Amino acid sequence: MSSNPEAAQCGESGKYGLAKLALLSLLTGAGIGLVIGCFRVALEHMNIARSATIVWVHQWPVMGFVLVCATIAVTTAFAAWLVQRSGQPAAGSGIPHVEAVIEGKLPAAPVLLFPIKFIGGLFAIGGGLALGREGPSVQIGANLAEFWGKIFRLPTTDRLALFAAGAGAGLAVAFNAPMAGAVFVLEELVRRFDIRIAIAALGASCSAIAVASLLLGQQPDFQVATLPTPSFWTGPIFAVLGILAGLAGVAYNRLIIRTCALVDGLSRWRPEVRALFIGALVGALAWFAPHMVGGGDTISQKALVGGIGLTALPIIFAVRFLLGPLSYAAGTPGGLFAPILALGACLGLGFGLLSPQFVGDSGAIPATFAIAGMAAFLTATVRAPVTGMILIFEMTGAFNQFLPMLWACFAAMAIPTLMGNMPIYDSMKARTIGVAKKM
Repeated sequence: MSSNPEAAQCGESGKYGLAKLALLSLLTGAGIGLVIGCFRVALEHMNIARSATIVWVHQWPVMGFVLVCATIAVTTAFAAWLVQRSGQPAAGSGIPHVEAVIEGKLPAAPVLLFPIKFIGGLFAIGGGLALGREGPSVQIGANLAEFWGKIFRLPTTDRLALFAAGAGAGLAVAFNAPMAGAVFVLEELVRRFDIRIAIAALGASCSAIAVASLLLGQQPDFQVATLPTPSFWTGPIFAVLGILAGLAGVAYNRLIIRTCALVDGLSRWRPEVRALFIGALVGALAWFAPHMVGGGDTISQKALVGGIGLTALPIIFAVRFLLGPLSYAAGTPGGLFAPILALGACLGLGFGLLSPQFVGDSGAIPATFAIAGMAAFLTATVRAPVTGMILIFEMTGAFNQFLPMLWACFAAMAIPTLMGNMPIYDSMKARTIGVAKKM
């Protein structure tokens, strides 16, 4: 008998099982593409309606202010109430829960999680909280994959492979980034290369994007002009940007954890009441600066085309730096990726605008720094550099900006690691497990 595990998998039963997993990953991915595609379309409509409503009610200064604050407070409270009443671990990103299931620390949630995450995510993110659509998308994808794995009676190892692949397909559709979705499974969720998981992840992401493109189109999420290829000698400048992103990422991770702990400590108030107050604060911000609220895609897009002035960048960065953790602490469905990308774009753009004053003309334009900043800040917080770089490539189409990103992500990965700062999803996993067991 061969001692080679790959040879053992090539037996007839192994081939049949792998073929079944591959086919099911395609079918599951197609379903995820349809569901998350609809989620993104609905969320876009809610974002448009929120912005239009805020503009409309500005004709009544006092009444309009009260109405905006009350509306966002109610939508936030409803999303939190939905999570609490469902009895499902639907709060927050969902990625820590998916990782805990893969590690065997939590059981997979039943299919009831899907509508809770879908509806709650629409009300929370569409209402104006600074949360990312990838959180609900990842957890919904994993949830649907788990459901089909049980229906088709996959063995435990293949069911977990499909579960992880479904999560990656959700991320792929959330950002229209199929390769990032597949790499995310291997780099972040399972943290090893496994042939069966890789096949399932690639299959699910491919079919998910194919179906979702019918609803969302095939263009990248961000529109960026063709950028010049940076010189090799600009690398150290982008490493400095990576150092700044690493330090900011450590501060951001700590702020998320402390804000969540602070809000959790207000135990005499029901979670829905806490969410109501957070929503009211977000509503007040939305009245005065409607472009500041929401997931942050508009901010990222403006930064990538240099549409934000140097004087406004520190204000936007500071407000969003505080708003993200506050929104996450509300206990509603919503992720961290999109707000992190907005912060990284602002940090990179600001650095790009200031750097000529200190290092002279490097030949790189500010948009290049904004792109590198997005990848670096995501790397600093999540500690998944390959996923981050591929994600930004696919979202911007700027495939010739690899070298700046590599330098920036190198430094952004090294600084938090040397400081002993844990990746944000590792830090939040214990809280997720506690909440899930309580529910």
